[in-house]
Amino acid sequence: MRLLKKERDGTHRAMESAVAVPGAAPEPRELRLFQLTWPLFLEILLFMLMGTADTLMLSGISDEAVSAVGVVNQYLSLCILIMEMVSNGASVVVAQYLGARRNAEAARISALAITLNLLLGVTVSAAFLLFGNALLARMNLTGQVMEYARTYLSIAGGCIFLQALINVFASLLRTYGFTKESMFVSLGMNAVHILGNALLIFGLLGAPKLGVAGAAVSTVVSRSTALLVFVWMLYRVMGVKMVARDDVAFSKEYILKILKIGIPSAVEQLTYHSCQTVFLFYVTFLGPTALASRQYAMSISQYVFLFSIAVGVGTSIIVGRLVGARRTEDAYRRVLESLKWSVAITVAVDVLAILFRKPLVGLFTPHADVIELTSRVIVLGLLLETGRSFNLVLVNALRAAGDAPFTVYMGFTSMVCLSLSLGYVFVFKLNLGLAGVWLAVAVDEWTRGITFWFRWRSRAWQSKSLVSAAEPPPTLAAG
Repeated sequence: MRLLKKERDGTHRAMESAVAVPGAAPEPRELRLFQLTWPLFLEILLFMLMGTADTLMLSGISDEAVSAVGVVNQYLSLCILIMEMVSNGASVVVAQYLGARRNAEAARISALAITLNLLLGVTVSAAFLLFGNALLARMNLTGQVMEYARTYLSIAGGCIFLQALINVFASLLRTYGFTKESMFVSLGMNAVHILGNALLIFGLLGAPKLGVAGAAVSTVVSRSTALLVFVWMLYRVMGVKMVARDDVAFSKEYILKILKIGIPSAVEQLTYHSCQTVFLFYVTFLGPTALASRQYAMSISQYVFLFSIAVGVGTSIIVGRLVGARRTEDAYRRVLESLKWSVAITVAVDVLAILFRKPLVGLFTPHADVIELTSRVIVLGLLLETGRSFNLVLVNALRAAGDAPFTVYMGFTSMVCLSLSLGYVFVFKLNLGLAGVWLAVAVDEWTRGITFWFRWRSRAWQSKSLVSAAEPPPTLAAG
């Protein structure tokens, strides 16, 4: 209770200071890790629940429907990562400008990021509508799985620009410190999505029974609703508001700063998910049981690293502010402390998942062979997820400090050169099947995690700040 009181008092002092100095840039919101992380945790949990709701409800149709949507979501995830190039870059740049108390510039960068993401999202949506069938034809799909995949991709993929806009608005809202508000929007989006699934997949309450198409339509409706709320909310919380001319003021300086972080971030994440797509291609040769087991295992494992994602994002917001304020020593200590919590809680949650793995998988499918195979790879998750927890904290911290290019070089070396080769050997030469994929990914996660730990300890990131020292650094809490 005393800790909570201390945080409230600190926030009140920051607000009073902003009022007491007319004409000065207002003090940034005092941010602490717990204050940022618990809403992030719930928001990401809700986002994952939306995907799990799709999987559970679609499993009521067939395993083929689950497999088809899983394949399509692999493509959608890749494109969402491309569209996150701008939002990830903008969130780091805006965080550093807010830390330096240059709020008017932060608002201009935010407006520019929204315009760039809109243009990018519309381009990706058009590409899915024009070339979606050709993409699916390359994934070794046949029969009913292919039909389901085509249906889902044409609807959800054609409207993917909605997610591009949600990404940038949600990212900016969190960067301004309003993670709780972002979480409430996600809660509403999930409620709309689950209700839409129930109505449109199964035709409840007189609604048309659309099956896989219903899941896609429900996704589009829930995203549209959430986007409207995000737009309204971001404009409410910004201290210095965006103006219309900022939307079309394409400043070369700001664009370059956004892309300096955004492109390496997108390339690294795109590389990771491209490798996952290759692994998915490997699994298609193992048969429908392995394909369904992979989807169910991934649906469960995402909850294991949920806390690490929340800690990583929350830590990156604080690190961006501190680096912008020239408080690198506080940033250094904050990341090491976050890493301890991330690894410890990941291990605890993973052990629980292993202990209850068969009942958990049984929620998705009644087929004994799928339950048995999925349960085996969940056990291997203890090795994989501990390494992943290192990456999720350290990669976000290095990006927030401006050191994103290093993560790309290391990611390509480990993911493409190491994990894909090992995966091929494990799956096809050593006949380890689906377990071989999990082992190959685990080797990659640990290789990158240890390398990034040494990079953070070296303090090479301290020279990568994106904001010049044009104003005196403010006083911020390290969290």
